[in-house]
Amino acid sequence: MQILQYLINGISIGAVYAIIALGYPMVYGIAKMLNFAHGDVIMVGAYISFCVTNYLGLPAIVSILAAMVVCTVLGIVIEGLAYKPLRGTSSLAVLITAIGVSYFLQNAAQLIWGSAPKNFKSIVTMKPLVLFGGQLTITGEVIYTILASVLIMVALTLFINKSRMGKAMRAVSEDRAAAQLMGINVNQTISTTFAIGSALAAIAGVLLCSTVPTLMPTTGSMPGIRAFTAAVFGGIGSIPGAMLGGILLGIIETLSKAYISPQFSDAIVFSVLIVILLVKPAGLLGKQIQEKV
Repeated sequence: MQILQYLINGISIGAVYAIIALGYPMVYGIAKMLNFAHGDVIMVGAYISFCVTNYLGLPAIVSILAAMVVCTVLGIVIEGLAYKPLRGTSSLAVLITAIGVSYFLQNAAQLIWGSAPKNFKSIVTMKPLVLFGGQLTITGEVIYTILASVLIMVALTLFINKSRMGKAMRAVSEDRAAAQLMGINVNQTISTTFAIGSALAAIAGVLLCSTVPTLMPTTGSMPGIRAFTAAVFGGIGSIPGAMLGGILLGIIETLSKAYISPQFSDAIVFSVLIVILLVKPAGLLGKQIQEKV
């Protein structure tokens, strides 16, 4: 029964990684860049939610919506000021800029909210489910996180495949120049992609801090790196792949902490990633794309 408890906990933390990871394939597929500041947008979303509930005394749902709005605007501003001027330049320049944006957000958060950890009150009020005479406990945070990740993945998949903007995103992803010739506003499409990814980061930040109730300026750093690992694990251009990668990553991390050592959990996770990429370089659900010449 204990291993079942570990699996459920692993799926829960993996679901958070999955929500964060969903932002990576969208941005990479359309803008052809890796936004390493994505993890710090998570932290900003969590701080906004914390302020709305603790300082303004508003309900949890209002705090989530506020976090989504602020992070959406933040994502658009970051894309417009930091990344848009670099389109057409080397990928190294974009990567260095993304790292710079990440450090800027961390230091800005430290100036605004201080470096001392804050106790984040969970937004989930649901009582835990106690099964098998107390041998198995499923918290409300676990249930909400798993449900949220599944709903977000389904909604995002439908949006990409069925909506007008989703079709524009796929067109820009396939061939940016051809999409522009067909009348698609490439700049608007890329900005929308960043907006959606940042809104998802806000939800992930609130769920993450509800599960692990400690909030500080570096809260989003490690989850952001793990979510990127999950996206690569599942296939960097695949939305279902990001979801699968996040869940598997959470399970591997939880089981390695429980049965091997908490100190070696990260090493084990990245070792599994290396093995997967050696066997399947595009990731579990990723497609091998041939370069156009």
